[in-house]
Amino acid sequence: MGFGRDLRNSHEGLLKLQDWELKLLETVKRFMTLRVKSDKEYAALLLSLTQQTEKQEAADYISTVSKSWSQVIRQTEALGRVMRSHADDLNSGPLHRLATLIRDKQQVKKSYQSLHQQLESHNHKVTRSELDKLKATYRQLSREANNAKEKYREALAKGREAERARERYDKVTAKLHNLHNQYVLAVCGARTQQEEHRHHAAPALLDALQRMQEDMTLALRSILEEYCEISSLLTDDIVKVHQEISAAVQQIDPVAEYQPFIDAYRSPETPETNVEFDTSLLEDTDNLPANDILWNTLTADSLQTMLSSATEELTLTQQNLRTKEALADDLDAKIQTSQQNAEKTSDCVLLLSQKLSLLELRHAVQSLRSSEARLASQKTLLDAKLADAATSPPPPPPPPALPYEDDSRSVGSTDKAKERSSRFDTLRHSLAGMIRSPKSMLGSSSSQFFDVIPTSERPLAEQEWYHGAIPRTEAQELLRQQGDFLVRESHGKPGEYVLSVFSDEQRRHFIIQFADSQYRFEGTGFTTIPQLIEHHFTTKQVITKKSGVVLLNPVIKDKKWILNHEDVALGELLGKGNFGEVFKGTLQRDKLPVAVKTCKEDLPPELKIRFLSEARILKQYDHPNIVKLIGVCTQRQPIYIVMELVPGGDFLSFLRKKKDELKTKQLVRFSVDAAAGMAYLESKNCIHRDLAARNCLVGESSVLKISDFGMSRQEDDGIYSSSGLKQIPIKWTAPEALNYGRYSSESDVWSYGILLWETFSLGVCPYPGMTNQQAREQVEKGYRMTCPQRCPEEVYKVMQRCWQYNPEERPKFSDLQRDLSAIKKK
Repeated sequence: MGFGRDLRNSHEGLLKLQDWELKLLETVKRFMTLRVKSDKEYAALLLSLTQQTEKQEAADYISTVSKSWSQVIRQTEALGRVMRSHADDLNSGPLHRLATLIRDKQQVKKSYQSLHQQLESHNHKVTRSELDKLKATYRQLSREANNAKEKYREALAKGREAERARERYDKVTAKLHNLHNQYVLAVCGARTQQEEHRHHAAPALLDALQRMQEDMTLALRSILEEYCEISSLLTDDIVKVHQEISAAVQQIDPVAEYQPFIDAYRSPETPETNVEFDTSLLEDTDNLPANDILWNTLTADSLQTMLSSATEELTLTQQNLRTKEALADDLDAKIQTSQQNAEKTSDCVLLLSQKLSLLELRHAVQSLRSSEARLASQKTLLDAKLADAATSPPPPPPPPALPYEDDSRSVGSTDKAKERSSRFDTLRHSLAGMIRSPKSMLGSSSSQFFDVIPTSERPLAEQEWYHGAIPRTEAQELLRQQGDFLVRESHGKPGEYVLSVFSDEQRRHFIIQFADSQYRFEGTGFTTIPQLIEHHFTTKQVITKKSGVVLLNPVIKDKKWILNHEDVALGELLGKGNFGEVFKGTLQRDKLPVAVKTCKEDLPPELKIRFLSEARILKQYDHPNIVKLIGVCTQRQPIYIVMELVPGGDFLSFLRKKKDELKTKQLVRFSVDAAAGMAYLESKNCIHRDLAARNCLVGESSVLKISDFGMSRQEDDGIYSSSGLKQIPIKWTAPEALNYGRYSSESDVWSYGILLWETFSLGVCPYPGMTNQQAREQVEKGYRMTCPQRCPEEVYKVMQRCWQYNPEERPKFSDLQRDLSAIKKK
């Protein structure tokens, strides 16, 4: 039991502890200073009394009273001298050592903060920053390698400049493979660094801090013991007080001192995260192994260089480590000798500065040991690979091969690609004129499935297992048990189709190849995709021999929200969104006016996923102050999100256009509507993250609706962590979200306060006259916007509650709805 084992995540608590102890020591110091002052004043008063006492005339006889009185005066004078001597001893002894203890304790806190920051910074650099940089470069080189590969294939198909294209491909592939090796080594080192940090470096620093704390506690105890000895006057009543004080002082126990603190700040038993190779990096590469070094003609020289560099750096680190260990051992021996020769336990105060130096040396040693272990693990990985390869020359890198999974392109000529595109367009136009009828749900057996749905007679778009252009991540969520499968259009390569299957606890994705007017995986081809899927489903033939995947259970698409593009007629352009244009449209089945958000076809797959995330969130919600989802069109590109048409448009434009007509009561009503919608989202653990007037809509009867869920997240605990400031609305975002990427309903409450200010300022941009950075800096300094001219004082007080710096002090949306409803009734 101790700091290193129980307080690994209690850095802030340890700082509070040290601050509290420093305040306590300052209080003790003030007490002793006043005691010295009072003792000196008392001694001076006693001496003054003896000097002022009138001398008695000599009696003609020996007077016992006179002798007694003279003795009283002499003893009073002696008492004054004793009190002055005690005051001097207190000042030069306990009080002086206490001042030294305070300075050392301040230095311990400063050193601990510095060492902790260095430790965390180094660990973050090795396990996060450097890996993130390598991952970004890895993805870039993967794309470049794919582009070079495509150009090489095109050159082969055209029959010219093939050699030059191959040289370019080899050059880019060499860069990718070398970077892959660097990343493998970095992951290996980061994993080791993390283990060293968790189990050695961080606990060692905390245990060293605890020992310093205990030494200081012992030093304080010795100071108070000496204070008790000097200040004692040995009278019965004073002795009794002194015994009580001494008993209290004796209760100080350095070992047991921090047990209540440890119990209060005990770290929760949370599972430790591990550094692993990010296998998503391999999705766009050709057979690069995870956690394994590549040794071939492209990497042989660089691997030798890496090994030499790692060996040299490891040797230097080991030399430095031995030097630091020797210095630490020498200083430790000196401290032990000084403690044995010390005449008083109070002399341990003088050793604190040496112990602090020892703490810093031990920390340096532990950091070097972590580096040594990290470098040794990387060198071992390189040694093993080069030792295995020492008996034979390096092989050439594998040539571009025909892929089956959707992390590579299918092989085919330009004419075949055009044929496939033409076939896709023909199918799309034929589907537009077909009459659709409700279909029964799929049964569990293959015979029932294909009796109900004759695959050979129905186009792809009407197949129950065809999900259109849904994202890869959404497809993976739908695959839950052995043999589950669906077909989708590739997000990254529109016009290509992908079979997604759950097999052997993995989600596998296979490109459906199209060549010579036939669809296939490998082997037999079919004229349509439904025929291909029917064949593999009924015969239980494996998709590819290498994968061994068999189709067992078709995953049925959610018909409630699925619309075909032909179901929606687009009208006038309403504006542009984050991902594409927004149109007014009409739902053909009941002539219902709708709003249609479109997604640009050339957007990266990750942005298309973000586009569809809004629809996934809105499917779950039904509230008068939340914009309603009608459906999604994902059967082909471009993707549509169809929503209810809110005729009043966005709230910000509404405020600016109607500012001369709007009354204060109407503005309060808008505020209540927004609070009601956000209270509903809060109950669903939905974090909006972009609440602002521009993202609210004004419906019929001037009902305000929360909209634009493109940045929203739904979390089980209602808290979402992010990083980076890309596309973040600075002036609307809470400080903890900007500083630490921590989003919650409380951060939405901050944004709601900004929305209130926008409402009652009738559409003025927040923090007028300030840039985003200036506004952020001013908020950190405590600045809050002043009350708008049209805003009631009660509403401005609500804004101020929303802008509390501490998230826990902000109100809930349910409380805001209640309070603003009460204001509206006045």
